[in-house]
Amino acid sequence: MTNNYIAGEWLPVAGAAPNINPSNTNDVVGDYAHASIAETERAIAAAYDAFPAWSRSTIQTRHDILKAIGDEIHARKDELGRLLSREEGKTLPEGIGEVARAGQIFQFFAGECLRMAGEKLPSVRPSVDVEITREPVGVIGLITPWNFPIAIPAWKIAPALAYGNAVVFKPAELVPGSAHALAEIIVRAGAPAGVFNLVMGRGSVVGEAMLSSSKVSAISFTGSVLTGRKIAQTCITSEQMKKLQLEMGGKNPMVVLDDTDLKLAVECAVNSAFFSTGQRCTASSRLIVTDGIHDRFVAAMQKRMQGLVIDSALKAGTHVGPVVDQSQLDQDLKYISIGQAEGAKLVAGGELLKRETPGFYLAPALLTEVSNQMRVAREEIFGPVATVIRAKDYDEALELANDTPFGLSSGICTTSLKYASHFKRNAEAGMVMVNLPTAGVDYHVPFGGRKGSSYGPREQGRYAQEFYTTVKTAYTFDGNGP
Repeated sequence: MTNNYIAGEWLPVAGAAPNINPSNTNDVVGDYAHASIAETERAIAAAYDAFPAWSRSTIQTRHDILKAIGDEIHARKDELGRLLSREEGKTLPEGIGEVARAGQIFQFFAGECLRMAGEKLPSVRPSVDVEITREPVGVIGLITPWNFPIAIPAWKIAPALAYGNAVVFKPAELVPGSAHALAEIIVRAGAPAGVFNLVMGRGSVVGEAMLSSSKVSAISFTGSVLTGRKIAQTCITSEQMKKLQLEMGGKNPMVVLDDTDLKLAVECAVNSAFFSTGQRCTASSRLIVTDGIHDRFVAAMQKRMQGLVIDSALKAGTHVGPVVDQSQLDQDLKYISIGQAEGAKLVAGGELLKRETPGFYLAPALLTEVSNQMRVAREEIFGPVATVIRAKDYDEALELANDTPFGLSSGICTTSLKYASHFKRNAEAGMVMVNLPTAGVDYHVPFGGRKGSSYGPREQGRYAQEFYTTVKTAYTFDGNGP
């Protein structure tokens, strides 16, 4: 059994759960600890006690630790990528790529440790100086999802430590292996006892303990809209009004105009909708296609989808791996049925597949004749299911793209500078892609959305400091007044 890391020790616990390989349900990756409320509270107390010294540690100390973490992740990216793909189900190239990105994130924030900047300004009053500085927030509870089991933890843990905060990290129950491997690397890099704590287990236990603790100053959460709203309500109504950062769902549009390069548009759509088994909050499940190219686009999509290889995540040549577990597979199938019942036409995929090993294999599905008011066009499916919505022209396509309760990522495929420029300005999303998949972002720039997709400061890049630090303004009278 693999244990939690609390107060500088790997502690055995009474409860554990198996980690099942979605590509081969006979394969158990390992048995991973489930923490109790008492164990979570111990981790919080350890972080609280460690925070004062860590918050005043030198920037060189924090830089060296984060750089060591990033360096080891890079050195072991093939091994860690295989573990990631084995437990989550994304293809091996995707798994290795995600691990490499995690290493880049730690290395970026190692640099940010050395770039902590403030301001010194003259006061409007004579003989007074004004200094504006940033300080760490305190103990931060990090709650991460299963779809990016090492990259998303990295982009929360790295800035939290870089800016001098102490961390209690709760990974998703489905993917504890990657989290545990990352924790081992952080420990080896020299993070002092209590500064970093890994507490695996159920959200209803570990997450609730974080939310209810007065020693936790902030919560960063990535997951479902429903859970995010509950967390927000609890944080805002808590006695100290915890600082809050939420990344939630998406129902991302990709607009395809008549003037597009058809091959490029199809590749963007297939990548956006089906790679990583469609299990990305930035995935495009609404393909909004104008009349002049609609039929050719659908035909090209059908042909391209026939060439997709759906198989074990660890098998060479696989394009799309399995769905993460039975519950998610059931949800995908349910939405395909809902779409057909609403009047959509299933023109490709959607059937269960059998492979050499038992797993959660689903052929990516394409639904046409979809209206933007259907449930399959309004609700996040989080699987390899894409809908095609017809628009008469660019203006209607833009209106449809923005007609959603979400606002994470939005894309357009066009050869027109006029339409590309207009779309970038008028798409109601936190991130806009032109002739690129809606999924796939850089690690050194802000990540986040609008409307129901995000709440609070952005993640990643220098903008991460808005959440992981608090601003202090200090006034000094120099004694030389009039």
